[in-house]
Amino acid sequence: MAGQDLANPTRAYSRLGVKQDLLDLSVLEKVEGFMFHMNCENKDVDAFIAILDHISATFSDYLNSLKWLSLGGGIFFTYPDYPIQKLANALKAFSEKHDIQLYLEPGEAIITNTADLVVSVIDIVENEKKTAIVDSATEAHRLDTLIYQEPASIREASSTGNYPYIIGSCSCLAGDQFCETQFDAPLQIGQKLHIMDSAGYTMVKLNWFNGLKMPSIYYQRSTGNIELLNEYGYQDFKTMLGQK
Repeated sequence: MAGQDLANPTRAYSRLGVKQDLLDLSVLEKVEGFMFHMNCENKDVDAFIAILDHISATFSDYLNSLKWLSLGGGIFFTYPDYPIQKLANALKAFSEKHDIQLYLEPGEAIITNTADLVVSVIDIVENEKKTAIVDSATEAHRLDTLIYQEPASIREASSTGNYPYIIGSCSCLAGDQFCETQFDAPLQIGQKLHIMDSAGYTMVKLNWFNGLKMPSIYYQRSTGNIELLNEYGYQDFKTMLGQK
């Protein structure tokens, strides 16, 4: 169900996993659990239940001898109006049928819309279109936008705005940009923009491309208070390069 072949574990010549015809029952003497990872932002509970039914029917000889089964990640159960009880009932029935402990990797489902990447407009250039340069880069801080070509969303943007801009990075990569969108008023140097939904893979994929500074990490308490959790400087960059 991966939207792109790059993220599809069953892509042609995949190096991931084991084909069923090579999975001899004798392997059960050496392992206690299996993992099936076959979802990617799957919002369709009925499609997931159909996958569960297929696993139950096709791998019953294995399942009945295992202690646990991981169903991987990509089950988008925090999507608006997702029928979470229907999912729970299906998982419970599967677990009881095969007397097996089930595990899920919540992954992106639990961090969706939990963090913004806050950037500042540091310049505005024009070449037929206006580009607002910000103090960040997809190459360094939001690699999923670059790799999967999924445009970022800007909180301050407006679908009916009359002032269009490309939101471009400050890196040296010519095609490094976050998105193309529009605003209700012209952008100003120093203005803050919020690149929404930036928690997924953002921190674990960060890199110091050409020495770009890492974003600081802030946490907003339930009281509304904002606290600094961590920040990075030039010394962190030197240490990454093996220098003291």
